[in-house]
Amino acid sequence: VSNVYEKQSMIVTTNLEFGRWDEVFGDERLTTALLDRVVHHAHILTFTGKSYRFQQAMARKNKNKEE
Repeated sequence: VSNVYEKQSMIVTTNLEFGRWDEVFGDERLTTALLDRVVHHAHILTFTGKSYRFQQAMARKNKNKEE
């Protein structure tokens, strides 16, 4: 992140809210610095509802039950 900060575009996708990122990176100060850079010029898109992949998986599961 530091290497591309304010030099290149970056896309980050996650289903984990920012408040839980320290669980992944293991260090609260490091995570805060990372998030500071990631969100500085960010366009944050939040999606709600069931995921397309989840819906497909459930449809396959139900189809297999019927067979």
